[in-house]
Amino acid sequence: MERHEYAVGRGVNVGFEVPIPDFVCVAKGGQGVLGRMTGAATMGESDESTPVIRFEVRVGATTTFHGISIVGPMTSPATPVMPIPLAGESWSGSGDAFEVRNPFDGSLIGLVPRCTEADVDRAVATARRALANPLPLWKRAAILDAAAVALAKRREEFARTIASEAAKPIRTARVEVDRAVGTFQFAAAEARKLSGEVIPLDALAAGEGKIGFTMRVPIGVVGAIAPFNFPLNLVVHKVGPAIAAGCPVVLKPASQTPFSSILLANVLIDECGLPAEWLHVVTGGGSSVGNALVDHPDIALITFTGSPEVGWGIRARAPKKRVGLELGNNAPVIIEPSGDWRGAAAKIRIAGFSHAGQSCISTQRIFVHRSIAEEFTRELTEQVSTLVVGDPLDDATEVSALISTAERDRVHAWIGEATAGGAQVLVGGGLDSDGVLRPTVLADATPDMKVCAKEVFGPVVTLTVYDEVDDALRMANDSDFGLQAAIFTADIATALRAVRTLDYGGVLVNEVPTWRADQQPYGGLRDSGNTREGPAYSVREMTEIRMVVLGA
Repeated sequence: MERHEYAVGRGVNVGFEVPIPDFVCVAKGGQGVLGRMTGAATMGESDESTPVIRFEVRVGATTTFHGISIVGPMTSPATPVMPIPLAGESWSGSGDAFEVRNPFDGSLIGLVPRCTEADVDRAVATARRALANPLPLWKRAAILDAAAVALAKRREEFARTIASEAAKPIRTARVEVDRAVGTFQFAAAEARKLSGEVIPLDALAAGEGKIGFTMRVPIGVVGAIAPFNFPLNLVVHKVGPAIAAGCPVVLKPASQTPFSSILLANVLIDECGLPAEWLHVVTGGGSSVGNALVDHPDIALITFTGSPEVGWGIRARAPKKRVGLELGNNAPVIIEPSGDWRGAAAKIRIAGFSHAGQSCISTQRIFVHRSIAEEFTRELTEQVSTLVVGDPLDDATEVSALISTAERDRVHAWIGEATAGGAQVLVGGGLDSDGVLRPTVLADATPDMKVCAKEVFGPVVTLTVYDEVDDALRMANDSDFGLQAAIFTADIATALRAVRTLDYGGVLVNEVPTWRADQQPYGGLRDSGNTREGPAYSVREMTEIRMVVLGA
């Protein structure tokens, strides 16, 4: 057992890090604790009659960490509110705050301010004033380059923050951080080459003697509404291109996962040279803060990732704004007998269940040819049964909790409805001893069942057998969504037929539909959205074309 003691002068705000896996103390503007507390903090007196907080943190199954933090005068061990960067200052709110808890064990991670419409007004007004002093392209690129370097250096800190607030397994969270580094790098590249084009005005007689060219100018203040499932990389996909385009940002992170956004914003402002007026974090609910952003007359563009119901509601609510929506999917994959079906099963083991299936392109509907159905089903169920379910901060864990018990209960109910309608549970279907929904494989599910027709957003895949590839293509297209689809085949003619027939924003051959490169044009059709993400494409969405004509 290891004992640590930290002492500071009376009245000093302190923060520190201790080198154990499950505990981080955050120190900007006050004390804060991210970690799982096994008992309530208690007040005590040291030999010098200085108030102390005693705490205990459980690490793994057998190790206990004891510590004493001497923090100076205080009246209670109440959890402090995490300050947010808003309107050019580090702001702890006006007294109203909400809790953020670890989805796996329910422990308190921290408190963040509950922002109001007035707070959004302050943020937007400050952001709009920032446009009067535009950032030159070289400065935008330098900030983004510095962000990539800073993120890489603080990889573990960001990964543990993601794992704690989103219950994303730590090994998967580290991959998210790595991807975010790349997203910043691609955004920096776009900042360096953002340009217009020359228009040959003298191609008509009326244009003789004139020179024409276009400029790309910032669209204005960007309102970014981010989801919980990728609380770092999908935020970077909004903030990075906005910086490259020269647009200030007011960012609303998901209420379940605000700490990744706050940490990122602080890094950008404190370490990377981004002026504080260019990035603001507003924490709170969608019906308050989210609607205030959408309705604000000085927000020029809304970029939203989330559910179709909310997304299309935003589009209808803001008809005069540019609104980019990246929404849902019930991603299909077709397994042809000529394809590497064993390799496909191994990939689906991860693609269908990584982060408990909480990805817009999580593999959900599997169509397998009848001639290999029995062997493929055996291989897939064996693969899925080996997934390690547990604590997201354990390096061995591959699948952990859904974002909330309400979401877990919804997905569990959908499985129950499917089995009541004749579907068979081949693996999983229930909860483990920690209340985590086990990875589930369903056979004989019909297209009208929710587990097929809707986006499950949980650790569930369905298996459907087909006889002709045209039948599989038709069933894959039978969806309200259209984000990404995939096929495994060794036949080039079949692959090309799938590419031409599958009505999706992205079609992958010999890869799962869950695969994504952060520089690709990523987006879909129908209820999957109306835009394409990827720094090169987002930057163009966040700029306007200005035509310039020079006369003699």
